[in-house]
Amino acid sequence: MIRFANALLLRRRAFCFSIIAASTLLFASACSRREPRADLVLVNGAEPQSLDPAILSGQPDGRAASSLFEGLLQFHPETGEPVPAIAERYEKSTDGLVYAFFIRSNALWSTGEPITAHDFVWSWRRAAAPETAADYAGQLFYIKNAEAYCTGQTNPATGRRYTGEDMGVRALDDRTLRVELVAPTAFFPDLCAFRTLAVVPRQAIEKHGDRWVRAPGTPFSGAFTLQLWRVNDRIRVVKNPRYWDAANVQVNTVDFLPQHDPNFCLNIFLQGDADLIFDKRRMPSELMDKLREEPYFHGFEVLATFFYRYNITRPPFNDLRVRRALGLAVDRRRIIEGISRGGERLATGMTPPGTRGYEGPEGLPYNPEAARKLLAEAGYPGGKGFPIFRYLMPNMVLQSHIAIELKEMWAKELGIHMEIQQMEWKVYLLEQGRTNFDVSYSSWIGDYNDPNTFLDLFMSNNGNNRTGWSNARYDSLIREANAEVDVKKRAALLKQAETILVRDDVPLVPIFHEKGINLYRPDEIGGIWGNLLDEHAVSAMYRKKPASNSRNPR
Repeated sequence: MIRFANALLLRRRAFCFSIIAASTLLFASACSRREPRADLVLVNGAEPQSLDPAILSGQPDGRAASSLFEGLLQFHPETGEPVPAIAERYEKSTDGLVYAFFIRSNALWSTGEPITAHDFVWSWRRAAAPETAADYAGQLFYIKNAEAYCTGQTNPATGRRYTGEDMGVRALDDRTLRVELVAPTAFFPDLCAFRTLAVVPRQAIEKHGDRWVRAPGTPFSGAFTLQLWRVNDRIRVVKNPRYWDAANVQVNTVDFLPQHDPNFCLNIFLQGDADLIFDKRRMPSELMDKLREEPYFHGFEVLATFFYRYNITRPPFNDLRVRRALGLAVDRRRIIEGISRGGERLATGMTPPGTRGYEGPEGLPYNPEAARKLLAEAGYPGGKGFPIFRYLMPNMVLQSHIAIELKEMWAKELGIHMEIQQMEWKVYLLEQGRTNFDVSYSSWIGDYNDPNTFLDLFMSNNGNNRTGWSNARYDSLIREANAEVDVKKRAALLKQAETILVRDDVPLVPIFHEKGINLYRPDEIGGIWGNLLDEHAVSAMYRKKPASNSRNPR
């Protein structure tokens, strides 16, 4: 480790200017207002777009928000399975259509008021409301009438539009929540652990509008409360003494650092200014082989897929032959072995191996000769006449290397030319959400361990679809599968749907299935486990001994 650190010191001279620039950006606002070092300092990734559980869609956003807001259930930090949280227990009807959740008597907002079943009813209606425009509203569509409400449908029995009151969620009393589903949904408990269904404070939202999270006195339902949020500096959360499980939360302050430069992230980790780097996108890929040998390197299997998506509303990507041609020209193994180098698994299907009870189909193979033929059939022999197109991506060093590789592959094999358009994380999400791109970098980590989390993503009404693609047969198969109680029949229906997605219509092209990677010193930090969902509850983390560098306040 010492030799490696010394080697890195030599490397730092080569990129010292980038480190100075990054450190100036990261800590500029902290220079005039310095706080003592937090108990835990976590390199979180990009600056969050939002901390509102109903609005956010990115993983960096979700990590911080999950420390502030909690749902009926939570994901177990070791297994990733849903376990009781604000609800101490739940019951399910024999037909699987009705759930009853029982709220803990000691579940309180950070301001001291009880958290009730009525709070959950309001929070879920808000997340499904069309005016909220939540990308993850589809997580609630398994509840009776939630989809009809979100999409503005009219009730044929009454002649009026569905409202939130029509949703199958009711407070029977302050501590009992009744939920009625459209069909038996085996993964519904997993959804109740996901952040979109967390409980949020009605009064603060109605009073402060979009600024409610940062407003003074905002009640929080999670293990921590928000102390400060300085853009491009840090989010600091502090322990919530009224949290129902506060006795088992062993850290008082946690900093989430927004940073995308892998060299800088590794530098502050090695110096002891950060305790944990969450994922490999914040690590130099060229050092991955060496990092893997270190005791602070922790790799694990995770349900995640890196892919790119097309905007099929724009020519020439409205032509299936073009979409297939580009997919057939991608040498995935070259990307995995030459660039990402994190132990990823080659992917032609969207759903990763190991997803509960499912094995997906094969998608497009690597076949550049077939790709050239298809492109010629589409009217672009040798790439002649093919317009220059844009590849949208966030500011990430590893992903920029992959983008360059894709650009070179498509130029070499097909004679077409791509421009890379990099944006900061928040702007990238907005542009992708507006379908303002030709081709876009994408990555999806399973929200729960079920193939549906990868496949309902591309249903016509899903806010995270972001391709302009719609296929009635695909939608029908997903709906039929999720109403099917026979596991084998359900898997067969899902496989038919995924075949449409990755082989027949191709609105996206999978590249590889991600590998989970964390950097932390196990002799200093505990309460972190690798799990399939890459979910790491900050409330479960604790210090075993002081930080390697605790002398510098941040």
